[in-house]
Amino acid sequence: MQLALAAPSQPNQLAVRLASRGDLTAFLMDLTAEIGADAYMLVAILHDQDQNAARILASNWIHDAIELVGHRLIANLAQVPAAGLGARPRGLLTAEAPALPGLLTGEEVKLLDVLGHREIYPLRVQAGRHRYFLLFSAEETGRIDQAALTGAQVRCCYALSQIPGLLRAAVAQDPLSDRERECLIWVSEGKTTDEVALILGVSGNTVNSYITHAIQKLSASNRAMAIATAIRSGII
Repeated sequence: MQLALAAPSQPNQLAVRLASRGDLTAFLMDLTAEIGADAYMLVAILHDQDQNAARILASNWIHDAIELVGHRLIANLAQVPAAGLGARPRGLLTAEAPALPGLLTGEEVKLLDVLGHREIYPLRVQAGRHRYFLLFSAEETGRIDQAALTGAQVRCCYALSQIPGLLRAAVAQDPLSDRERECLIWVSEGKTTDEVALILGVSGNTVNSYITHAIQKLSASNRAMAIATAIRSGII
């Protein structure tokens, strides 16, 4: 799904288009492609709990990589140090395996390199009074257009500021795992179980299991009701 990115001079149009988690995913995918990155991750740091607790709001990282890296490392990575608006973005070149005391060990950075995140730019994204972190990464160093990063950051701040309720709901009320949410999103797009299995690289039984868990967590009686509940709650 392609989403046309509206300029800040068109706030109403942009606010309408970012009406769901699916819209947010499409927006970030287009933004990632425009700057030459391969992957993105939008993260909220839950300061009211452990300062290293991360909630992933949107990402195209493969599920196994997220599980292997872990949310603590992701939370630390998001703050290494993330460039604020007006600051020059600084990339982390994982091939050099630099240890960052208090945040990342050399072994953790090597793991990111092995997983194909060889150049990573963490950015701070302000949406009203709330702060989020956006990670852009590429499989090859030098692929990301550094000159385009600041513009992407501004556009993302603007876009997210239009949907504060959606983001707060995602942080506070999302009971689904990343893979359960992925399955519901694809099913809501009209994909069959076999098609979702092919997209995610898992078996049809695994897809059905994820969807069953999502139905139970959302107190729904079937797939259609689960999808409707997830859309209404801003989960997808």
